[in-house]
Amino acid sequence: MTKLRPTLLIADDTATNIELLDAVLGADYEILFATSGAEAVELAIAETPDLILLDIMMPEMDGFETCTQLKADRRTAEIPVIFVTALNREAEETRGLEVGAIDFISKPFSPAVIRARVRNHMELKQQRDTLRGLSFLDGLTGLANRRRLDQFLDQEWRRSQRSQTPLSLILMDIDFFKDFNDAAGHLAGDDCLRKIAQTLEAGIRRGGDLIARYGGEEFVCVLPDTDQAGARSVAETIQNLMATLALPHPRSTASPFITLSLGIATCVVCAGKSIESLMKAADQAMYQAKAAGRNRIVVFEEAASPAPQPACVQAASL
Repeated sequence: MTKLRPTLLIADDTATNIELLDAVLGADYEILFATSGAEAVELAIAETPDLILLDIMMPEMDGFETCTQLKADRRTAEIPVIFVTALNREAEETRGLEVGAIDFISKPFSPAVIRARVRNHMELKQQRDTLRGLSFLDGLTGLANRRRLDQFLDQEWRRSQRSQTPLSLILMDIDFFKDFNDAAGHLAGDDCLRKIAQTLEAGIRRGGDLIARYGGEEFVCVLPDTDQAGARSVAETIQNLMATLALPHPRSTASPFITLSLGIATCVVCAGKSIESLMKAADQAMYQAKAAGRNRIVVFEEAASPAPQPACVQAASL
């Protein structure tokens, strides 16, 4: 889900302070607020804000402990924290920086100063995110790589668990790709992978979905808040686009053109489920598509018996 504006989390146990900061910063940022340290940690994990403004003097868990917990959790460790507090002694400022804050602003504050500091730190955060984003890309295809896939799946798994909405995967493998490489050469194989990557991206309808290169000639599509029927629709769109692409394959027994075998798995996160089990289900469905003749979609169906019964959809004739 693409953010239109950077998100700012304000954590303060006094509503008046939150309202004042919102009045100063609300025109430029999406504002989230928490009135306790525990709520701030929970909200930061759930929403991943771009920056956190954190009070020190809060009941039960003060700002120092809150910041310590945020920095100890890999899901929130990279979110910049600025302390905004009435405490202005050198000892408090030193401790705040030691627990991981990037800045320390004393109350009462100047609206112009706090706007400037927040803007500067937001710009630095965006620059770091851009550099980090480059490390999440597959060098050949420009798609998300395995590192980004793992991060995204973890994020969407937790979101599905909170909201009890379905999460779907489509695992895809290029049919007889080794034979294509042997016949056409590895340079042509690399060009084929790039063209397929562009085709897969064109098949994604929403900004919140992700296409990643899973490895070699395998790709995976992660579809948050998407049921089985929706995932099948996306898979069929991808097949239609592949048919339009019509890349010749000199050694395929499935089609004269490059085709994909696609496996779909869908779940609503609950006890006993794991990311690994969802990926394994998609992988099993994909391999059943290959075993059934390739160039088709198989939807994993969880049955009461130990052996799952997948549902096959033959690809359109190319």
